[in-house]
Amino acid sequence: MKPFALREWSLALCLGVYYLLPLVRWNRGLGAPDQAVLIDFPNQRFYFFFIELWPQEFYYFTGLLILAAFTLFLMNALGGRIWCGYLCPQTVWTDLFYAVERWTEGDRRARIKADAGPLTANRLARRALKHAIWLMIAWWTGGAWVLYFSDAPALVKDLATLHAPAIAYIWIGILTVSTYLLAGHAREQVCLYMCPWPRIQAALTDEWALNVTYKYDRGEPRCSMKKGRDLRALGEKIGECIDCNQCVAVCPTGIDIRNGAQLGCIQCGLCIDACDTVMGKIGRPTRLIGYDNDLNGNRRIAGQKEVFKPIRARTVVYAALIGMVCAVMLYALLTRSLLDLNVLHDRNPVAVKLSAGAIRNGYTLRFLNKRGFDRVIAVDVDGPANAQIHIAGVDSVTPDRPMIVLARDATTELRVLVTAPFGETMEKTQPVKFRITDIGLGEVASATDHFVTP
Repeated sequence: MKPFALREWSLALCLGVYYLLPLVRWNRGLGAPDQAVLIDFPNQRFYFFFIELWPQEFYYFTGLLILAAFTLFLMNALGGRIWCGYLCPQTVWTDLFYAVERWTEGDRRARIKADAGPLTANRLARRALKHAIWLMIAWWTGGAWVLYFSDAPALVKDLATLHAPAIAYIWIGILTVSTYLLAGHAREQVCLYMCPWPRIQAALTDEWALNVTYKYDRGEPRCSMKKGRDLRALGEKIGECIDCNQCVAVCPTGIDIRNGAQLGCIQCGLCIDACDTVMGKIGRPTRLIGYDNDLNGNRRIAGQKEVFKPIRARTVVYAALIGMVCAVMLYALLTRSLLDLNVLHDRNPVAVKLSAGAIRNGYTLRFLNKRGFDRVIAVDVDGPANAQIHIAGVDSVTPDRPMIVLARDATTELRVLVTAPFGETMEKTQPVKFRITDIGLGEVASATDHFVTP
């Protein structure tokens, strides 16, 4: 497949996922949001299909960032700047804006010819149409983004009827302007001057990585078709490059790939397609420019066979790290508890001595019920001998072992008093362990603090 066709498929896939994903539904049960991907700030939840993450589980996002970094490293070790050329949002939206420009004003040659002529009404109308479509795309880009933070169908209706929150319109405006400027005007200048990845990528690449490469062993020395025929007639060795400069003309950053690897090359592959087209027209083998590593040029000159090593120490290490991170995250996700408990000891007073001589400590217990239904839990304490536990404001049918109802998908805070009876021998401070048990499911969670004497 030609790089340009591959970029078109990549563009369609990336844009399709971005624009349509907020509209995908996912049934989570009664009372739960049915949007497949939702960042629910008011309720402090992140939903991704069957996964529901709480703020306390932010470490999963850290794992995703680590996974993304190793994946980017692996992509670079295998195929250079694949991310930049095919998957980067800047590339995707810039290609979309380019497509609109070609549709409204013609290809590059037609635009250059039109710019050299007078500004006609037809040309002005085409340019106005181009910018109008650009603004529509930019506006919907911002609109699609805010749909990830609220119920999409409801928010679309509110936006259309001007009843949406002001923050939604603000963010749509910000993203509309930034998309229009970056994809429509800055374009590849973002890659050259704003993006740090080209600098990082240059330090990570090695001689085995496949990059868009001019095969100098085939192309040099270059010369025009006419001059090449004359020199060949004299028995001189002439390369296959006819110095047509089409590779330079189609390059979005304006570099000459024949000068070797450069920071400005985003490896979009347009020079490959342009060169293949020219080679096909003059009856010469294609892929004078193609994906190749730094070693094969010298090997071909020496008459040796080309060598490609996608499996090597660097790629194996990256793949192993990716697998390890995935395994750790998957294990943590599958074994995570949907019942959690946190405890905070009172600071003032730390302990109270009652009139009868008993010692009482106060705690704030925070219960997390991550399931989609209410459940009954029993609260136990392991600490001072014969200690009694009392939950303030809760009447339980079993005072020695208080039972409470936790609301579904919610956090509950209660004040708990632990009293050690008079006459028990206690240290100045000793550990106390709170344990909660789901009566129906048997799930257990615990948290530890200290019991202090005055």
